[in-house]
Amino acid sequence: MDGQARKLIEAFRARYGGQATPRLWRAPGRVNLIGEHTDYNLGFVLPIALELACWVAAAPAEGELLRVYSANTGEERAWPAARAAELEPAGDWGDYVAGVAVELARAGYEIRPVNLLIDSTVPFGGGLSSSAALEVATALALLDGRPIEPLELARLARRAENSFVGMPCGIMDQYVSVFGRQGCALKIDCRSLESELVRLPEEIAIVAVNSMVKHALGATAYRDRVAECRQAVEAIRREHPEVESLRDARPEHLELVDRVARRRARHVISENRRVEEFIAACRAGDLQTMGALFVASHRSLATDYEVSCEELDFLVEAALAIPGVYGSRMTGGGFGGCTVTLVAPGERARFEESISAAYRNRFGIEPRLYRCEASAGAAQVSETGELLKTAISM
Repeated sequence: MDGQARKLIEAFRARYGGQATPRLWRAPGRVNLIGEHTDYNLGFVLPIALELACWVAAAPAEGELLRVYSANTGEERAWPAARAAELEPAGDWGDYVAGVAVELARAGYEIRPVNLLIDSTVPFGGGLSSSAALEVATALALLDGRPIEPLELARLARRAENSFVGMPCGIMDQYVSVFGRQGCALKIDCRSLESELVRLPEEIAIVAVNSMVKHALGATAYRDRVAECRQAVEAIRREHPEVESLRDARPEHLELVDRVARRRARHVISENRRVEEFIAACRAGDLQTMGALFVASHRSLATDYEVSCEELDFLVEAALAIPGVYGSRMTGGGFGGCTVTLVAPGERARFEESISAAYRNRFGIEPRLYRCEASAGAAQVSETGELLKTAISM
């Protein structure tokens, strides 16, 4: 983290001038191990926070503007700080920052004139939640040490994405970006918003493989899946009014649901069960069962939920043919982005070389690989890269 912190400070001074040291804030991306498309159905998920993170440098500004520069895009956006509650979406990356400012202002926090510089190591469009990392890091930078309950921080960041950006995501991404713990996955109950730590076996390594594609269908199809799940709930509720979401549905309820919505509901019901079974296998050190549940999850996402694509399916099948691999599946919203693979630590280098060669030979694309270590959640960071205060201790 030392190098990233110093790089950010130098970039901030070059952009905004002066020698003052800005405050630094960091919020991680995430990889979801299992429990896909269950969060907005109020079910269970099991993500880990990553070392890949969005970093924000911030310092008070002269004048009246909230100004933000993205080192990733080379673009700047600015808004009147005093009118933050009135901002409107522009349809670009700046909406994630503006949306957070809107929600903070509406929650009663004064938005002060400030200069922000953003630099994220979370790949955009890779299914590792670059947007939630940006939202949480921005919120901490704009708060600048003012107190906020960690759960409210996650909720506020999610509201920014739901209401301002317009993506009807669940709370998983923002939640784990705030509450992530080093060395542990986080089982999140997306209804109660309670969570528990799940320590991962030392006998597995986790590798995310970025397909480097993101099909345009993704955003529209995500909204379609949310609507289809809602249709399934409405059909079930006609005879079982106690079913408030697919979290409450049981396999025998599927006969009440028509065609496409039935398949969507079947995935969610079975995926919630797989989360529970995966955690039990994890605690028992049953690596084979953990891997088999990964594969079952991918098959369900590909056939019942229909959010996979040719590139993701190829990466999963190719991974399963490599020695030392326990299981592989797509992760994230789908239609591109990443797979996540469980592999024996001693076989990780061979896996990385083999999967890269296979994908390159098939599609002519060089994938990017990320070694995933469970990381701490969002925090203020010192100029030497040390975590000063995590969001859950502020």
